[in-house]
Amino acid sequence: MAFEGLSDRLQDIFRKLRGKGKINEEDVKVAMREVRLALLEADVNFKVVKDFVSRVRERAVGQEVLQSLTPGQQMVKIVHDEMAELMGGSESKLNLSHSPSIIMEVGLQGSGKTTTVAKLGKRLIKQGRRPLFVACDVYRPAAIKQLQVLGEQVNIPVFSMGQSNPVDIARASLEYAKSHNRDVIILDTAGRLHIDEDMMDELKEIKAAVEPDEILLVVDAMTGQDAVNVAESFNQELGLTGVVLTKLDGDTRGGAALSVKAVTGCPIKLVGVGEKLDALDVFYPDRMASRILGMGDILSLVEKAQENIDVKKAKEMERKIRRQEFTLEDFLEQMQQVRSMGPLEDLLGMIPGLGKQFKGAQPDFDEKEIIHIEAIIKSMTPDERRNPSLINGSRKKRIARGSGTKVQEVNRLLKQFEESRKLMKQFAELAEAGNRKGKKGGMSPMRFPF
Repeated sequence: MAFEGLSDRLQDIFRKLRGKGKINEEDVKVAMREVRLALLEADVNFKVVKDFVSRVRERAVGQEVLQSLTPGQQMVKIVHDEMAELMGGSESKLNLSHSPSIIMEVGLQGSGKTTTVAKLGKRLIKQGRRPLFVACDVYRPAAIKQLQVLGEQVNIPVFSMGQSNPVDIARASLEYAKSHNRDVIILDTAGRLHIDEDMMDELKEIKAAVEPDEILLVVDAMTGQDAVNVAESFNQELGLTGVVLTKLDGDTRGGAALSVKAVTGCPIKLVGVGEKLDALDVFYPDRMASRILGMGDILSLVEKAQENIDVKKAKEMERKIRRQEFTLEDFLEQMQQVRSMGPLEDLLGMIPGLGKQFKGAQPDFDEKEIIHIEAIIKSMTPDERRNPSLINGSRKKRIARGSGTKVQEVNRLLKQFEESRKLMKQFAELAEAGNRKGKKGGMSPMRFPF
């Protein structure tokens, strides 16, 4: 997960400060020395680190912290605020005020540019937009075909003129979009293995021809400080409006996310957080700062739940749990809904305090184990899913063969399911008791937790 090393280091530093009733200037000095090292190890630009530490130290040695009743917490708040400001302060939205609005995606080869085009298109469709992809990369073998395949996957048309001049293709796409009622044009431009004059000249010509509303640089967060250097070069030549960081879910040290805004002045607008075509998120600097400092990110968790969980189905599930009608089919459906929100480890990291608490217990949340559970349930008949008591020894052997698992795994799943049902029954009884007391007075009604 992104920032994991930096997050652990910073949380350890501030845990020491929280344990002190009062802190003095020497405590602040020692803490900031450790913060400086942690940021440098995370590949944050050294000038950015110097300015950041200086600002935090200046605020930390004032009355705001030294005379506070909770100096450790005040320090964390200062670092959080300064870190959020370092990454842009607040969300930077895409400029889509025209029709058609034009988004020009640029970047080096291998940064995930074409895939990001598809992810952005899918995101825009969810917002009620009608995007058009434009194939301006006429050099990379199969680049046009790749965009067409991705376009089919997200149900977005692709405008292409084969190996024609990319400037002519971009210009012609404007008329096509107007005549086919497309309100957002996304240009997939050519990249190179490194920045060169020919590439930049072509991009400048495309920019002059279509006057894009957004010029988004797609960079690989895994490249660390190199990503910042690339952003600086593109910005000087083209005048970027924003940056998209890909592979932020990987084992990246986070230096690019923490440096790019301060070095280039360009805000990070979107981040790629996985390989799937819906794994593109808006970048919220304040939320990212909260996650780095172990404060969680409840807002993002709620938004993911709203996007992926059907409210009607959730209410129906609550009714079934209350009436003890919860089946293995329901269990499978709930598990699939949770999985659609992203890796479980990332979801836990959004809950304040839970990410670190469950880190040592990571095997309990192994994605492969969840896949095995799905396979076992799908290998059952509809009757067996609805009534697990039907599953005898011979049926267990058949289910294990069908799911590529062992009978012991089938037994374990059935046992876990039965234990879950008992626990749900207890919660339901507690909730009902709370509601009854609430109606009589003296106790507010309890909401059922599921």
